[in-house]
Formats: sequence, C-alpha cells, structure tokens
Amino acid sequence: MKMLINVPETVVADALRGMAAAHPELTVDVENRVVVRRDAPVAGKVGLVSGGGSGHEPLHAGFVGPGMLSAACPGEAFTSPVPDQMVRAAAAVDSGAGVLFIVKNYTGDVLNFDMAVELAEDEGLQVARVLVDDDVAVSDSTFTAGRRGTGATLFVEKIAGALADEGAPLERVEAVARRVNESSRSFGVALGAVTTPAKGSPTFDLPPGELELGIGIHGEPGRERRPMMTSGEIADIAVHAVLEDLRPDGPVLVLVNGMGATPLLELYGFGAEVHRVLSERGVAVARTLVGNYVTSLDMAGCSVTLCQVDEEMLRLWDAPVQTSALRWGR
Repeated sequence: MKMLINVPETVVADALRGMAAAHPELTVDVENRVVVRRDAPVAGKVGLVSGGGSGHEPLHAGFVGPGMLSAACPGEAFTSPVPDQMVRAAAAVDSGAGVLFIVKNYTGDVLNFDMAVELAEDEGLQVARVLVDDDVAVSDSTFTAGRRGTGATLFVEKIAGALADEGAPLERVEAVARRVNESSRSFGVALGAVTTPAKGSPTFDLPPGELELGIGIHGEPGRERRPMMTSGEIADIAVHAVLEDLRPDGPVLVLVNGMGATPLLELYGFGAEVHRVLSERGVAVARTLVGNYVTSLDMAGCSVTLCQVDEEMLRLWDAPVQTSALRWGR
C-alpha cells in the first residue's frame, strides 16, 4: 500500500507537527500528544476535553477551538490515548469551572478516561464524563461493550461546546451533552476496507462487488454483507435502521459523513437520497452537514447520523464555531 508517511512509528507525531505549523491558534504539544486552544483556560468557562485513537480526523483535534472543544488527546492509530494525556489536557483548560470529558464508547477509551477522572480529581479538578454510544448497527462488538460511539460525537462536542462558551455551569453542560447523545443515532456502511499505517495492508477482507452494512469506524464487523447497491438503496437501509431506533417526533440534524476515501461528489448525492427517505417518512430536517468528519483512515464508505433537536439544541448548533475543521458564524 502507498501512504504519504515517513515511517509508521512517527505518523501521529508528524501529523501533530503539521497541525502546529498550519494552525497557530492552537497549542500543540507533540511530545505529550495534547492539542489545546491557545486562549485556554478561559475564565469562568467549563473546559471540554475529548480524544481517541488517531485515524478519525478531523475528529477530535480538528474540533478544538472557540465554540467546540477546549482540548483533544490523540492516541496512536485506532488506539486510545492514555490517562496522563487526558489529565494534562484537563489541567491546561481548567479555569476553576470544571472540565467535561466526552468519551466515545470503546473499551480502551472508557477505561482510560475513567482512570483520568480519578487522577484529575486527586489533583483537585472537578471533572464530569459523558459517554457517546449512538451506533444502532450492533451492540457488544469488537472493542465495545454496548453501542459504539460514532458520528454523534460531533453533535455532542458542538452543542455542548457552544453552551460552555456561553458560561453555563458544568452540571448544565453535562446534562445537555447527555441529551444530545440520547437524541442521536448512527449507521455506517463500508464500500472498501481500511488500512492502518502499522499493518500496511487492509485490516479486513471486503470482496469486490460487496459492501458491509453497519460497519464500525475501526473496521469492526457490521450487521451483514450484501452485493453492491445504488446510493438510494443504501440510504433506504441506513436511514430506516436509524429511524426504527430513534423514532423522532420532531426535526432532526443530519450528518452525512464520509469514512475518509469517499469524495464529496458521492457524499452529496448520497445526502440527497437521505433527504428523500426522511421526506418519505415524514421527518423534518432542521440542518444538514455533509463531509468527512468522523473518518476511518482510507476506508471508502459513509455513515448517517440523526439527532432530534429542540429549540435550545438548534440554537447551540447554529452558534458560532471556529475550529480547523468546522467553522461558521464568525
């Protein structure tokens, strides 16, 4: 496999050096693997910290900035960051108003963030934790006890980040973050396998002419494999799977997310099919975001995330945000 890297061992460090060069509004600690908004800590503001294995960019470091995360902790590719990173990030963004950890539901992430909570509290920090577990495809799969955390992470980080920027207390930011997660569901589809730098070859076998329904963002198995289908047929299956679990009775946010190797030309066409299915089911769309936001290295495919929103959640979604990967209203 051809990759634009030096050696697999330095992929994350090299990427962080590049992020530091491209984004002077961030403080990037390459050695300790922590990315912090340069103005942190902000007086009176709850700090938001997230993190996870690298390979899902722009998640999470690409969402550090005003209106979203205060800091992010990148691990090695598809590998959880360690508690020391999380505690360092929390200390860097704590203004005395407390810190909220946003954690995707993968066993390594959960264990390490739990340890980080204990260590941070030992250092006198007030810390809360919210778990993201929005994937409807499977439960208790590879790397996961319960549902996997996927696209809803973006909704949680954006909406909770906006509320934190308004100066809301930790308990309120935590409650809204939980509400966003509880109101969100996702379903992913793989058209091609993912290749990690360390392995240098596809991590699973997906024969030509087949796709995997319900794939995880690390290439974990989904619900089933089928012969390749049209964009409209895939949208029918993915959106119906989400709606059968979410059963919204109000407007939704829509994320049409690329897995890393699917071009926008295809994603926008797929997004049109997602809107068609939602219209046929009588579901109103409040806002739509299309692009590569929660990726899986070079995997071809997509995911659909829906979040039922109330007026407050929609207002916070629309609030200004300025990160390297998501920005509007400023």
